[in-house]
Amino acid sequence: AITESILMEYGKAEVVRRLSNPFWFQSLGAVMGMDWHSSGITTAVMGALKRAINPLSKELGIYICGGKGKFSKETPNELLRIADQTGLDGTKLVRASKLSAKVDNTAIQDGFQLYLHSFILNSDGDWTVVQQGMSDANSTARRYHWHSENLKSFVEEPHTGICGINQGNILNLTANEADLTRKTIMDMTEESPNHMIAEVQKLVMPRHHEVKSKDVDLKRLGSILWLAQEKKPADFEELLLLEGMGPRTLQSMALVSEVIYGTASRFSDPARYSFANGGKDGHPFPVPVNVYDETISVLNKAIKKAKIGNTDKKEAIKALHQIAKNAEKDFIPNMDFDKVIAKERAESWKYGGRTVFGEEKRSSGQLSLF
Repeated sequence: AITESILMEYGKAEVVRRLSNPFWFQSLGAVMGMDWHSSGITTAVMGALKRAINPLSKELGIYICGGKGKFSKETPNELLRIADQTGLDGTKLVRASKLSAKVDNTAIQDGFQLYLHSFILNSDGDWTVVQQGMSDANSTARRYHWHSENLKSFVEEPHTGICGINQGNILNLTANEADLTRKTIMDMTEESPNHMIAEVQKLVMPRHHEVKSKDVDLKRLGSILWLAQEKKPADFEELLLLEGMGPRTLQSMALVSEVIYGTASRFSDPARYSFANGGKDGHPFPVPVNVYDETISVLNKAIKKAKIGNTDKKEAIKALHQIAKNAEKDFIPNMDFDKVIAKERAESWKYGGRTVFGEEKRSSGQLSLF
């Protein structure tokens, strides 16, 4: 009911856009009754939205695909069915779904493996991806947000937001600085597989220390090189979509590229936002109060208009009040706050089109986290 009220007030494009906003998403989960700092918000919000919206999709013009575990694998079939109903390009939508998952699971190797993939779209073809990974090492979660608006590339700074603990330098081939690495990896696929494997075998011999044998899976590397020779991927996106291209294989290619061609393989973790998660992740990222004010205002208005009982409305508004308190009390600036804000000012135009301050421009000097 709350989402339907937002839809009527702001339109279907704005609903899709807002779900790509990490803070908005977290706040929506809170008013739906979830603990505001729980990683379980992602599963709960997307599951509830799918159950509530999909029976009314034809009327509302909004569709929710995918989900947790086995339901994520149904996303391509769901998208093709929706494409048949709406006249949208199903092949293009399926490619967007697969590429976004492949990027976050393979091109960004931050220690989190995806277990949830949700694809939200409207009848005009606007889409948002919300997906979440889990770290086996410390049982923490990380959420990734995408939005089709202003998306220039799937493999270069594509996210509207990533929620999680920043891991420092990781294998991040979506970084702007990784452009040469991506090109070099593509160059490797044009070399003779036999020649490349022979070169790699020399590099991982005991007397050499540049690359350890455990870091390079020769069998997988050889398989992907032969497949690339046969399929001839046109770009890095197509290379990622090759069957068998997983995290270990891409890691092997990146490390070999580093040694043979001198390109870097580790770049900054793109995680920008952190929400408290059972006390395991320290202090969350500082939240701009203006962003929260706008979020709370819109949700408060939607709650009052929603066709739900007074008790439910009171609980939802109470949750919003708690978010406001947390925004002022619990968010503590970290040591690199000035650096983070400078980066966000410079790059905010990339991440979603509109903010509470209006439409972001490339030359804008306004503070924005989205």
